Amino acid sequence: MILVVGANGMLGQDLMQVLTGDVRGVDIEEIDITSLESTRRVLLTLKPAVVVNAAAYTDVDGCETNRELAMQVNGEGVAHLALTALEIGARLVQVSTDYVFDGKKESPWREDDPTGPLSVYGESKLAGELNARLVPDHLIVRTQWLYGLNGKNFVETMLRLAGEKKELSVVDDQIGSPTWTVDLSLAIKALLDKGCRGTYHAANAGYCSWNSFARAIFEEAGLDVKVNPMSTKDLGRPAVRPLYSVLDCGKLAADTGFAPEPWRQALRKYLQLRKTG
Repeated sequence: MILVVGANGMLGQDLMQVLTGDVRGVDIEEIDITSLESTRRVLLTLKPAVVVNAAAYTDVDGCETNRELAMQVNGEGVAHLALTALEIGARLVQVSTDYVFDGKKESPWREDDPTGPLSVYGESKLAGELNARLVPDHLIVRTQWLYGLNGKNFVETMLRLAGEKKELSVVDDQIGSPTWTVDLSLAIKALLDKGCRGTYHAANAGYCSWNSFARAIFEEAGLDVKVNPMSTKDLGRPAVRPLYSVLDCGKLAADTGFAPEPWRQALRKYLQLRKTG
């Protein structure tokens, strides 16, 4: 059995749809991963063969003022899952982030590149990676710039703002790969199907700035909104973001034969699904 932890979240709901076989989901109502007792109670009762952890504290700026909570959820919570997975002989899949890197490299980040998080969120997710490695049979999947039908995300924010304004300013000096949670779920499925272990990167192909992403959203949605450039510095957010965090997903394709589609194609599919769904 595959157990998805955080099954009600944006990624969790797509994982529940994409993964095959005996798949069960739990969320905060059933499991509190910050408690070893709660984690052991659920995992020892269900005894899954695979635990996929899609639970996380993902408010990047909120993590700056709630360091303890970020570390409890994104770091210690993974340790509780790892220790219990070891106890029952389960595989542990941990979803991680491009924010473990400092963004100073000028070519796509590979799995074995040195980490150097710039924010509390990045630090907490890196702590989660280190704890996931307590399980020999672990799989760490780093991704970035996620959007999906079942949660707050950049695409939905832009579409909402388009209903309020005809002109927006969006940062143009952060570069990454917008990634649809369905495609990330398919990548995780491919890695599980092939029995892959270790660390992998999974994101939609190609890259852009947040500014270019916003313009693409409006173009694909047929909306007339002017998007002005601005710098990350001008935005003045509490957490420091990596400026270049494109992930090299070559290892994923080489080991599984699965390569996520180009980001713009994924965006088009998402918007169509959103309209018809």
